Amino acid sequence: MSMDSTELRQHLRAPIGDDNTSPAWRRSLWDFALAFYARPGIEAACLHLQDSADLDVNALLWACWLDTHSLTPEAELAAGDHPLWADIWAWQDQITSPLRRQRRALKEQALANPAIAELRETIKHAELLAERETLTRLQALASTGQGIRPLSDEDPHLARRLSIWLSAPTFSDLRALHTLQARLDPPSPSD
Repeated sequence: MSMDSTELRQHLRAPIGDDNTSPAWRRSLWDFALAFYARPGIEAACLHLQDSADLDVNALLWACWLDTHSLTPEAELAAGDHPLWADIWAWQDQITSPLRRQRRALKEQALANPAIAELRETIKHAELLAERETLTRLQALASTGQGIRPLSDEDPHLARRLSIWLSAPTFSDLRALHTLQARLDPPSPSD
């Protein structure tokens, strides 16, 4: 199912309640991702899901961004081999993942060698630019209306919807998904 352009525009203009930033419909996925990733617990939750459950951080951030617009990925996208993912996964496999592996491989050497530390920072910057390109591609996918749909009252909460992306969920994986959900809305004074 894909959404028609009128329905899609309606959802992408739905604001979220974050008083310190522009409305969601004016925020690119990249801007949302930067702000959301900086919230307490998000980086750790995303990296846990990346390293232990083999989930793509950008896909998680995309799903959270969609949720702020009362949209959700269709359940079929839980299958990593869905055709809509082809361009995204090709970019990640060919560009982003090799940069990440190189950066991680240099971590220990960078502690003792300033030249390697500088090289590692350069690779880290390139990795971040590659991540930005992935998010740009995911936002472009969302703008077509393919693979997404409006949330309904019958839909489970975000963490439950994302749990179908896990092949063998562990307690810590589910806890990380709940962290994403809990931090999506601006914290209330009691948090």
